[in-house]
Amino acid sequence: MAVQHYHGSCQCGAVDFDVDVDLDHAVTCNCSRCQRLGSVLAFAPRDKFTLNKGEDSLTEYLFNKHHIHHLFCRTCGIESFSHATGPDGTAMVAVNANCLDGVDPRSLNPQHYDGAAV
Repeated sequence: MAVQHYHGSCQCGAVDFDVDVDLDHAVTCNCSRCQRLGSVLAFAPRDKFTLNKGEDSLTEYLFNKHHIHHLFCRTCGIESFSHATGPDGTAMVAVNANCLDGVDPRSLNPQHYDGAAV
């Protein structure tokens, strides 16, 4: 699939973004948050992500080690993306593929990450 351009949003449309990301490397995780959300995550460098609107509609949730900034819409509650610093120091964004226009996340073949064990 390689890196492609996608548009995404939360359910109500208050949060709207564009991202260049490779969905071939999507991930599911069984940590206490991802398991409950059912997120299918795709990672991209932060400079490949543009928040078009909705910064004032976002609420942040930090848990565990407080490294990942989980951002969700204060209106509809959808977490369409989060951001953190990768292991190599690169600013990264994790986009929820469920929030990307024209993408069926069930057609992806994500790798599973055992976040519950970390």
